[in-house]
Amino acid sequence: MKIGFLVNPIAGMGGSVGLKGTDGLVEEALKLGASPIACHRARQCMDELNVDPELDTMIITCGGDMGENALTRHKHRYRVVYPSKERTTCEDTRNACRIFMDEGIDLLLFCGGDGTARDIFNVVGKELPILGIPAGVKMHSAVFAISPRCAARIVERFCAGGTELRDAEIMDTDEEAYRRNELRIKVFGYARTPYVPALVQHGKSLFQSVSEDRAKEEIARFAREFMSPDELYIMGAGTTIYKIAEFLNLGAEKTLLGVDAVKGGKLVGKDLNEADLLRLIANEDRVKIMVSPIGAQGFIFGRGNQQISAKVIQRVGIENIIVVATPQKLSDTPFLLVDTGSEELDKKLSGYISVVCGYRVAQRKEVRRG
Repeated sequence: MKIGFLVNPIAGMGGSVGLKGTDGLVEEALKLGASPIACHRARQCMDELNVDPELDTMIITCGGDMGENALTRHKHRYRVVYPSKERTTCEDTRNACRIFMDEGIDLLLFCGGDGTARDIFNVVGKELPILGIPAGVKMHSAVFAISPRCAARIVERFCAGGTELRDAEIMDTDEEAYRRNELRIKVFGYARTPYVPALVQHGKSLFQSVSEDRAKEEIARFAREFMSPDELYIMGAGTTIYKIAEFLNLGAEKTLLGVDAVKGGKLVGKDLNEADLLRLIANEDRVKIMVSPIGAQGFIFGRGNQQISAKVIQRVGIENIIVVATPQKLSDTPFLLVDTGSEELDKKLSGYISVVCGYRVAQRKEVRRG
């Protein structure tokens, strides 16, 4: 059994600094204080991975931060077939994939986001299965495990012959439009991926109907009533949160895909990154975080709102989190998910919570860690 293992070192760097992506913006991300996270996420997966030694598994990988650095402290057998540069590009990803295919790998395990998935699919198509360790800012594709830990479990089952393969969407997001606060997503292609229910995320879904719009208005009316003028509200991304801002007469100012802050009916911070949020809450005694799950994936933290980091959540307190979602979205989402990057915090966030789903209506929903 041969497992190809590839890491996109720059994936996810734009998340905490609010860039909504890293493609073409590495230097800007670094200037804003971003730190690489992909190698750490890849190492988390490899820390968890325990393949039966009798299966004689070999990991085929790249040098440095493109793979080897996440393996050197582990007992996994590996071989480097592609050298890593100090600054890698999408061409390195594609070239490495071509070599992996020549090596006859059985599965390509990668760490990155939608852009990495798209680059890999450009080379391998449906010729071999791929599986993503989530590390990007945007992860709307259905080829990702819901966390590094879950990716390890899927690889173990794949190696033991215990998974089936399914077609999974590779989603293509227009990054320029995304940074202009417009969500434009289309299906780029269908890859093959190992499927283990509850361990693989669903593709991004956009819920839009008359009943959905009415439900969002009901949630917004209720939020307008319970939001105290003396409290600071960190407001996440999405159309449900945006509808609340509209009912507060802030619709023209609130970002649809960014993280903003509201106090006393006024926008006091727009399109904030992690550092902005930490500075803002340092001078506030009463702060709440308001978020809505992403599409059919069910993530309330860790996808599309990495600015609301583990550090921000810990400062605010998990008791001060408000989750809002329409009844349809809740019914189509088996459970909510968190993947903050902190296993300790994810455990604390797990359990049953109340989700505001209408005017003075809430529903109990289970939260699981990725």
